[in-house]
Amino acid sequence: MLFDTPIYLLFLALVVLAYWCLNHRRQNRMLLLASFFFYGWWDWRFLLLMLGSATMDFILGQKIADSTDSNYRRRLLVISLVLNFGILGIFKYSNFFIQSLTDGLASVGVSTGLMPLLKIVLPPGISFYTFQEVAYIVDIYKGRLKPARRFVDYSLFISLFPHLIAGPIQRPSHLLPQVQQPRTFDGEKVFGGLMLIVCGLFRKSVIGDNAAHLANAAFDGKLGNNAGATLIGVFAFALQIYGDFGGYSDIARGSAQLLGFHFMVNFRQPYLASSLRDFWRRWHISLSSWLRDYLYIPLGGSRGGEARTYGNLMATMLLGGLWHGANWTFVFWGGLQGFWLSIERAFGRLRKKDTDSDTAAFHPGGWLVTMLVVGLGWLFFRARNIDQALTMLGNLRNFGWRPEFLPMIGYLGVLALATLAIDLRLELYGEEYPFEKTHPRWAIASAAVLCVVMALAGPMDSNAFIYFQF
Repeated sequence: MLFDTPIYLLFLALVVLAYWCLNHRRQNRMLLLASFFFYGWWDWRFLLLMLGSATMDFILGQKIADSTDSNYRRRLLVISLVLNFGILGIFKYSNFFIQSLTDGLASVGVSTGLMPLLKIVLPPGISFYTFQEVAYIVDIYKGRLKPARRFVDYSLFISLFPHLIAGPIQRPSHLLPQVQQPRTFDGEKVFGGLMLIVCGLFRKSVIGDNAAHLANAAFDGKLGNNAGATLIGVFAFALQIYGDFGGYSDIARGSAQLLGFHFMVNFRQPYLASSLRDFWRRWHISLSSWLRDYLYIPLGGSRGGEARTYGNLMATMLLGGLWHGANWTFVFWGGLQGFWLSIERAFGRLRKKDTDSDTAAFHPGGWLVTMLVVGLGWLFFRARNIDQALTMLGNLRNFGWRPEFLPMIGYLGVLALATLAIDLRLELYGEEYPFEKTHPRWAIASAAVLCVVMALAGPMDSNAFIYFQF
């Protein structure tokens, strides 16, 4: 059940109408059943895995909170982490590690005929709900959160359908209390939720799906083997992934808002960033903040000297890259992020010795370098494998030109201008959707314009959300 399909919009409307006719406890039960139905739409068998994982952490969380024995609490924490990451590893990375080992041994002449790949299907959203469960257990262990005492509440925190498949990754301290407390109907929040959904659908269908056609053509080799094809492919994919995932996050947040929940902002105009550090404060915020709080800081953060700090940055971003998928392209992408973040940190420390200027301000030169690094990263992120990425990178030396490139560039330019117009509005006025802080009629008018553009410029075929595969 994809967010940009009529069946989802019908499902959402029916759930919202029924939801506000019930009291708090019945709301939670009904939402839990609706979320199970939503998740089971793909394959009901995956429900058993998610329920088993949730049950395990629900029990372990209470035992950790109720115990005063530090060694016992630590053992329970380790058990939870091993089981959570073990399940994620089996379903997401088994074939990757088997194939990598097979290729490595084959490169030195060792036969691996007895190592067949496993036929494992990746459960939707497993990376996202696993990270939520890990955060829940760690927060209880650290004393930052009290455990849920009702299984319905905890299960709903994990499986609430707007965030279940592709986030945003919800912090337990933010969402769990919302699940546990009664929610009241707020017309302004419902209006805002509808506006977020319209804006998200526009980003997805008009920006993401249209850019996807050119990105797919370039990465499938249909545009040739030259610099133009590579640059068009990277430019198109940069627009596709932002429109796709930014749109998904807006729809998720809007859907939750219709039900009285608040989800954290997941994107804050990332292509306006003038440093990679600023980019990661704006891009997929729920993941970058999770990696910071549950990986980078526990590794030592910046407390162990500069060499240790750079090592922690690299380890965090390499694992963050691997989280995205079982492919060496994602590992390289994560390594590039960690390497450039380290360069920025080193450069920033040297610059700080000479000047106290505000490095967070927008700098055109910094923006250009950041976009080049981000674009290089997207090349590896989108490529099927390292060989394809290196081939397309090498094609930059071939300045071949095809007449059809000009209209393609113009087409992407129009999509980029539409994205820029929305983002500049949101950035300048601190809004979550266009015209949020003006009279509602302007917001309604902008939503009407977006709907008209979707009707006229939305592609006939829809592309699956990119982050569903993670």
